[in-house]
Amino acid sequence: MTRQHDIRWLGTAIDLAVENVDAGGGPFAALVVRGDELIATGRNRVTPDVDPSAHAEVVAIRAACREIGDFSLAGLTLYTSCEPCPMCLATSLWARVDRVVYAADRDDAARGGFDDREFYDLFARDRSTWPTAVVEARPADAERPFTTWLSKADRVPY
Repeated sequence: MTRQHDIRWLGTAIDLAVENVDAGGGPFAALVVRGDELIATGRNRVTPDVDPSAHAEVVAIRAACREIGDFSLAGLTLYTSCEPCPMCLATSLWARVDRVVYAADRDDAARGGFDDREFYDLFARDRSTWPTAVVEARPADAERPFTTWLSKADRVPY
């Protein structure tokens, strides 16, 4: 894709983000695009839906997957008004989008009062320094869901 193509779609994402702020939501929006075709949009829905995972990118990816009927968005691009937080970036990777193109960055988000940069910094640190404890408590059958999965002949790999 050309820079002009990317700038056009980012303009749409920015417009949707501003509309979302005007409607009482957060300053984030995202689009999933295939070539010149808009597949789905997403706006930040954290406060209206009382859902900390309802970030614009996740909402757009969920909508795009429903629209195309597949959990893989290979061949598609995610355009977002701001650099994705680690959760949204991980969702993009799981969805197998070809590209993620963003406008504002994590520092812009931090100036707006959002923790994206803090989370990126947190993941670079040892878990023992995290404010939320993340620990393994491994029972003897911890891997049973995976052995069951692997024994299922009709599983859908992803």
